Amino acid sequence: MRHGSGCFSCGRTAKERSAFVADTIYDVAIVGGGPAGYTAAIRGAEYGLKVALIEAAPKLGGTCLHVGCIPTKALLFNAEIWDHMKHAADYGIDSIGTPQLNWAAVQRRKSAIVAKHVKGLEFLMKKNKITNIAGYARLTGTAKDGVHTLDVETAGGAEAAAVGQAEPDKAAAGQAGTGKPESSPAETSQAKKIQVQAKNIILATGSAAKMLPGLKADDRILTNIEVLSLAEAPKSLIVIGAGAVGVEFSSIFRSFGAEVTILEFLPRAVPVEDEDISKELTRLFKKRGIDINTGAKVEKVEKTEAGVKVSYTDANGKPQVKEAERVLVAVGRAPRTDNINIERTKIELDRGFIKVDSAQHTAEPGIYAIGDIVAGLPQLAHVGAMCGMVAVAGIAGRAFRPVRRDRIPGCTYTEPQIGSVGLTEAQAKEKGHTVKVGKFPFAGNSKASIVDSHDGFVKIVADAQYGEILGVHIVGPQATELISEAVVAMALEGTVDELMFTIHAHPTLSEAMLDAYGAVEGMAINA
Repeated sequence: MRHGSGCFSCGRTAKERSAFVADTIYDVAIVGGGPAGYTAAIRGAEYGLKVALIEAAPKLGGTCLHVGCIPTKALLFNAEIWDHMKHAADYGIDSIGTPQLNWAAVQRRKSAIVAKHVKGLEFLMKKNKITNIAGYARLTGTAKDGVHTLDVETAGGAEAAAVGQAEPDKAAAGQAGTGKPESSPAETSQAKKIQVQAKNIILATGSAAKMLPGLKADDRILTNIEVLSLAEAPKSLIVIGAGAVGVEFSSIFRSFGAEVTILEFLPRAVPVEDEDISKELTRLFKKRGIDINTGAKVEKVEKTEAGVKVSYTDANGKPQVKEAERVLVAVGRAPRTDNINIERTKIELDRGFIKVDSAQHTAEPGIYAIGDIVAGLPQLAHVGAMCGMVAVAGIAGRAFRPVRRDRIPGCTYTEPQIGSVGLTEAQAKEKGHTVKVGKFPFAGNSKASIVDSHDGFVKIVADAQYGEILGVHIVGPQATELISEAVVAMALEGTVDELMFTIHAHPTLSEAMLDAYGAVEGMAINA
């Protein structure tokens, strides 16, 4: 579980700080300081609500900031620069010799980016006068006289609740598996309990990486946490799982020269994406020298003297063995909803995920859930953040728009990138739509040629009768940036006819969107 740190009431003694929390009834107390939780806290404060943010880890930011989105994308950018450096002469850059990878410097840059944004969050908490409480929070049951009570265990009592001292990388290390910090407050001799009272509670406790049965993460069997703190880049890596996490780290380490093997149980890579996207990514990964094996069932993972050995059954039913220095297990994430006393409430669970209504309200009056723990929504930081904004808008009596599953952009930051929103072609047909599809290749886009990245395409899935955009799927340069145009167009119910007449600047990658809209009607200009 990820819940908040930092000074909550500067200028008071430890005893006064403890009394301050106990005597205050907040409008909303948020359990979890990741993107969902801290976004809800800031927006709540902007609405004029009295907000408490509770976090068990020493620093705010959650998995995303410490061992997820941010450090991973920092490494991906390094990998992109490294790939360009390999071809420096093609860009007229001579006499630089043979580039040498300084892995320690790569890691320092990554950590500096994390640290910068941790400080940014601390500033935003002070700016918005949000009470930050460092501790592990648990529910106590239903509200009494309209007020909920949380039991919060703090390591060292109120003074520990006031200031978290750990460095960002150390703060992140405790987020695997249990969802507790490295030493749970309950396990320390100085642990003390305080109570936090609020009219509303928002649960934003996040998720943890799943591990294959019988395995434990260490320096050779890795999750997203361990792989980000390696002392050196591996020369060979087996990746179990071809979802976003698996393919992103595959892309990173292939760029840095590793021999990479992907084992995916399902029939195709990035299985949540449109089938054409999966095919193109697979083709381009193979072109880069990444060995992708779909329909592969992992039977055993063993340590060897030199690294690891993975035994698996391939798509043809034949047993196979692959050895490497390390193996990354990227088979999904589990919601952190245990050990917070949900059973004392009316909250309903679905395989550990919390059921909510369109306002993020659970079945327990006054308790909301947002982020990775919500049933039916993808575990993405931007989804959690928007869920948080929806929840506090409802609490504050403000207007809001519920989160729509078919308006959520999905982004995978591989080389090439993937961006998608809405229905895949297959999903649209399954729902009874008569569809028209437009595809435009980046090979026909001049800016793609300029930036030397012309693989991939934009695919538009539209309703044949009314021209409604049902889905947009992009694989290629800056796909993760381009997809926002599609989200806005779909949110405003733009049609193919309308979007074909929106002016896009030249030369830009976004012109590929314009050509793709035209392609729906068989009228792309540049293909």
